[in-house]
Amino acid sequence: MHQSVRLALVGDFRPDAVAHQAIPPAIKLAADSLNISVEAEWLPTPAITSTDVLHNFNAIWVVPGSPYQHDQGAFMAITWARENNIPFLGSCGGFQYALIEYARNVMGWQDAAHAETDTEGRMVIAPLSCSLVEQTGDIVIEPGSTIAKAYGKLSTHEGYHCNFGVNPDFGNELADFPLRISARDRQGDVRGIELPHHRFFVATLFQSERASLRHALSPLVVALLTEAGR
Repeated sequence: MHQSVRLALVGDFRPDAVAHQAIPPAIKLAADSLNISVEAEWLPTPAITSTDVLHNFNAIWVVPGSPYQHDQGAFMAITWARENNIPFLGSCGGFQYALIEYARNVMGWQDAAHAETDTEGRMVIAPLSCSLVEQTGDIVIEPGSTIAKAYGKLSTHEGYHCNFGVNPDFGNELADFPLRISARDRQGDVRGIELPHHRFFVATLFQSERASLRHALSPLVVALLTEAGR
């Protein structure tokens, strides 16, 4: 395992965002547990105008905070990670944008849209029936999934900060594609996805990084850095 990892944090930093406060300690806790050095660099979405800025990173994390200042920067980072087998984590907004990127570029839904920012198109991401802003909830994890391997169990309790999630109709369409729904809430709504044949491509609507605020490890951050260091 490499002793040093370069991690791109794609998103527009806001000091008042709870998830953004949680990310640095989540990385430090994970790095310490693996005995590796991690150089994490925030990449504001307007700074990503080509993939050149991503070439020197071992892993990409599209962090919470949608809508992003420059949507195309976020999408470009996701496409780069997906197509080049770069370890990828998306949380909250990163999860939402990863699904839209997949719908557009793999499923061929060029009109795939996000109800928070778009007024027309196929709304892959739609308003939640109940807000999850500063809420917590149980997560049920699919056996044998990458998320299950990271957690070492089939359920967890996680925090959120969002008003948008997966349109149930889109979740049904995914059954015919490799993208795997690997985590749901108790009601069956999609909460986590992954690409089975990718080194590590995981995205969750919940924010696992919040574990660091109670001085606990995020299993997904540990798994991301583990794969990035290989």
